[in-house]
Amino acid sequence: MKISDILTDDLVVTGLQGKTKDDVIDAMIDLVAASPKVLDKEKVRKAIFERERIMSTGVGNGFAIPHGKTDAVTDIVAAFAVTAEPIDYQSLDEKPVRLVFLLVGKDNLVGPHIKLLSRISRLMNKEDFRKRLLGPQTAREIIEMFRQEEATYFEV
Repeated sequence: MKISDILTDDLVVTGLQGKTKDDVIDAMIDLVAASPKVLDKEKVRKAIFERERIMSTGVGNGFAIPHGKTDAVTDIVAAFAVTAEPIDYQSLDEKPVRLVFLLVGKDNLVGPHIKLLSRISRLMNKEDFRKRLLGPQTAREIIEMFRQEEATYFEV
C-alpha cells in the first residue's frame, strides 16, 4: 500500500490552524471523520489520544505521526497537514512541528499499519523532502510530491 494511494484531496490540508498539539490532532481527526471508512469518530479520537499518552508521536525534525488502531474504521485511513505555525508537540527532539501525518488502522490489520508507519517514517527522514513539503499550497501538489517520492524511493 502506498501513501499516495490513501491520501485524497479532502484529507490533505495546508495552513492547518491550531495552537496546541491537541488542537492539531483534533483537526486531523475531524478530517478523517468525513471518510466513509470511519465508523465512529470518538473511538478514533480515543485510540489516537491513548497512543499519544504512551509517548509523543512528535518524532523529530518538525514532523509528527499521530496514529492508532481501532475497530472504528473499516480500513486504513490517513490525513496529512502542514500547520500554519510551528506547534509545540512535546517532540522527542523538543523542536516544534509543522508536518503532521495522522494514520488510523483497523485493529486487525496490524501488518499493513506497521508497513505504512515505516514507509512514512522513511520518507519523512529525508530532510530535503520535509523542506519541500512546506512549500506547496494545494492538497494535489502534496499528494503528487508523495507519489513522486515513493516512486523514486520504493520499489512499487
